[in-house]
Amino acid sequence: MKENKMGVMPVGKLLITMSLPMMASMLMQALYNVVDSIFVSNYAPGALTAVTLAFPIQTLIIAFANGAGVGMNALVSRFLGEKRPEEANKAARHGALLALCSYIFFLIFGLLLARPFMYSHETAQTGPAVLDMGTTYLTIVCVFSFGVFTQIVFERLFQSTGKTVYSMVIQGTGAVINMILDPIMIFGYLGCPEMGVAGAAVATVIGQITAATLGATLCYFKNPEVRLNIKKIFSVDGALLKRMLLIGVPTTIMQAIGSVMSYAMDLILVAFEAATDVFGAYFKIQSFVCMPVFGLNAGMVPIIAYNYGAGNRERIIKTIKLSIIIGEGITTLGFLAFQLMPEALLGMFNPSAEMLRIGVPALRIISIHFLMCGACIVIGSVFQALGNGIYSAIVSFLRQLVVLLPVAYVFSKVFGLEAVWWCFPIAEAVSLTVSVILLIRINKKVISKI
Repeated sequence: MKENKMGVMPVGKLLITMSLPMMASMLMQALYNVVDSIFVSNYAPGALTAVTLAFPIQTLIIAFANGAGVGMNALVSRFLGEKRPEEANKAARHGALLALCSYIFFLIFGLLLARPFMYSHETAQTGPAVLDMGTTYLTIVCVFSFGVFTQIVFERLFQSTGKTVYSMVIQGTGAVINMILDPIMIFGYLGCPEMGVAGAAVATVIGQITAATLGATLCYFKNPEVRLNIKKIFSVDGALLKRMLLIGVPTTIMQAIGSVMSYAMDLILVAFEAATDVFGAYFKIQSFVCMPVFGLNAGMVPIIAYNYGAGNRERIIKTIKLSIIIGEGITTLGFLAFQLMPEALLGMFNPSAEMLRIGVPALRIISIHFLMCGACIVIGSVFQALGNGIYSAIVSFLRQLVVLLPVAYVFSKVFGLEAVWWCFPIAEAVSLTVSVILLIRINKKVISKI
C-alpha cells in the first residue's frame, strides 16, 4: 500500500499544503457570515440585533457538528496511520450516527424552543418586532440544520485522509451560494419575494444543503481510503463510540461554552444602547482572524493524529511548533487591523453614531486578546489530536465561564460599559497560562513516550 503523505512529506510543506485550502475555505465562511450581517443590518432597524441574539444557538449547532467531526477525524486518521482501514470505515459510520442524533435534537429545539429562547432577551431595547424576526430566523436554521451536520461530516472525512482541497471546495460552495442568495431573498430581487431576516436564514440553509450534497458526491468518487456505509450506521461498537465521544464531546463542550458565553454577554450588554450590535459586529469581524487559525488546525490535527498512530514523535513535535508560530502570526495581524482601522471595520454594518462611539474603543480593547489566542487555539487542537480533548474543554471552561463572564458582569456593574471589554484580554491571559501548563503535562505523559 502506498504510504499516505501525512507520514512522509516534509512537515512544513505538508502543513502548508493541507492547511491552505482549509484556511481559504474558512475565510470564505467568515466572509459570508459578515456579508450576511451586512445585508441584514441594511434591511431594517433591529434586524442585526435579531440575528445577533440567535447567534448562540447557531454556534451550538456548529459545536455539536464539530464534536462529531473531530472525534471521527482523529480516529479515522489514527486508524489509517495504524494501517487499519476497516476500523477507519467504522469510525466514519459512528461519526455520521452522532451527527444524525445531534440533528434530531436541534430539530426539536427549533420547533418547540426557538421562541422561548428569543423572548428570554426581552427588554426595552428588544421589543416584540426584533424578537419575532429572531424567532423566525432561528427556527429555520434549526429545523433545516441537517445540511450543516452532513456537510461537516464529509469535510472531516476528507481532512482525515489529507485531501483538504475537497473540504475547501465543499465549504466554499456553500458559502458562495449563501452570499449570492442573501440579497435576492432578503430584499426580494429577481422575482423572489422580499423575505427579510427569514430570507437570510433560507439562504444559509440552502447553501449548507447544497454543500452537503456535493460533499457526499465527492466523497463517494474521490475518497477511496474511507467508505461510509450508511446501511450499517446503526450497528454500534460501544468501545469505539466511547473513544470517539471522549475526543469529540470536549470539543462540543468547549464550543457550547462559547454559546453560553455569547448568550450571557447578550444579557449583560442588552441593557446598554447599541452594545449588543457592537458585540455582534465584533464576533462577525473576528472570524476573519480566528477562522484561518481554525483552518490551520484542520490541516494540523490529522497530521498529528496520523503520526501518533504511526509512532513518529519527531513529526508531531515539528507540526506543533510550526502551527503555533503560524497561528500567532495570523492573530497578530488581526490585532494590528483592529487597532489601526476600527471605524472602517464597524462601518460595514451601517452603524449608528452611538454604535461607533462605543464600538471603536471596544474593538481596540478586545483585540488585545488576539496577541495570545493564536497559540491557545492551536494548543487546544493539539490536545484533541492526541486524544486528550478534555484538556481543551477545561481551558475553555476556565476562560469563558470562570473568568470572562464574571469579569464582564462585575465590570459592567462597577465601572460601566467601557470596562466590560477588558474581560476578553484578561480571560485570554488565563487561557494561555493554563494551556501552556497542560501542553507541558501532555508532552511528558504522551509525546515523550511515543
